[in-house]
Amino acid sequence: MTDGGRLRQLFTEHGQSPWIDNLTRPMIAEGGLQALVDRGIRGVTSNPTIFQKAISAGPYYEEQFASLLRSHTVQDAYWGLVMRDIVDALDVLRPLYDASGRGDGFVSLEVSPVIATDVGATVGAARWLHGAIDRPNLLVKIPATAQGVTAVRQTVAEGRSTNVTLIFGLDRYAEVIEAYLSGLEDFLAATGNGAAGDVSRIHGVASFFVSRVDTEVDRRLEAIASAAGPEDPVSGAALALRGKVAVAQTKVAYQLFTEAFSGPRWEGLQAAGARVQRPLWASTSTKNPAYPELLYVDSLIGPDTVNTMPDATVRAFDDHGTLARTIDSGIDEARDTLARVAEVGVDIADVATVLEDQGVASFLASFDGLMAGLTEKASSSLGPSPAVTTT
Repeated sequence: MTDGGRLRQLFTEHGQSPWIDNLTRPMIAEGGLQALVDRGIRGVTSNPTIFQKAISAGPYYEEQFASLLRSHTVQDAYWGLVMRDIVDALDVLRPLYDASGRGDGFVSLEVSPVIATDVGATVGAARWLHGAIDRPNLLVKIPATAQGVTAVRQTVAEGRSTNVTLIFGLDRYAEVIEAYLSGLEDFLAATGNGAAGDVSRIHGVASFFVSRVDTEVDRRLEAIASAAGPEDPVSGAALALRGKVAVAQTKVAYQLFTEAFSGPRWEGLQAAGARVQRPLWASTSTKNPAYPELLYVDSLIGPDTVNTMPDATVRAFDDHGTLARTIDSGIDEARDTLARVAEVGVDIADVATVLEDQGVASFLASFDGLMAGLTEKASSSLGPSPAVTTT
């Protein structure tokens, strides 16, 4: 890795904040997170899969887990483990949050995936996490299910900052933007904009997933080509679109963002102190080894955006990433790509629905797997007791 020049330039020259999509206890305790911040990383995202890997990876959590089990259930002990890491990470990022005028330095923590389709439980979880952690640079992640979108509006209306995750399609993204704007309006209507109603303290990002879209679309394109046969023009048209749809859709998503956060409605909110809900490009590691390793970073650079990258992608970009504004180049071509993929028979709206369901299920499986592992560990170390139930 270089001295981090590219990571810093990504923000200073192009207005995009690079975040790290990973968090572990040794990463914090041994100075790895601080080193990343020093190189130019400006935020952290986490999810149930990340914590499953972190907690299962070694002995770093065992002492605290054993201590928590003396008076907590396994599930409560899990949240104790997670919140310690989040608080420590928030403290590492707090100087950046202050120095950036509260514009960066955020750490995201997701509500339990068990409640992804429960509006009331999601709103309650967001309240609880913000209250228990009580750091201004915390973003509570809420999945962008239909119920989650409703919960986002209510959470924002209550003055709480959010990261809306698992967005895979343009229609859902438009709903997420509307939930944020309406939530800000509800907040101002309820509080005014005095000391108790400082709308500028509400932050938001909308996590638009990228590479998984190509994975699913490519699968469908190859099935269409196979069914058509090599001599059918549909086959060639379908195969020519592989690896192009995710970037095209993301570029169009950025156009939705710029349109929503301009004009009279937004100008009124902005005058009251409101901040934009930045689009965050997630799932930006390349899944297909035939594609450039920085396809979902180099192609999506632009102002008022975030790109959250796993460790390997951060290293790759810092070493040889391209620094150029690319997010709003080739918009006509992007729209044409989306039109052509529909013409060959891929239903992009259905792709988004399938990926949303898969995303929620994947996080739930990670959460359930971790709970099962922690329960087994608790039972083997302490024996059966009320404190080792998962309820």
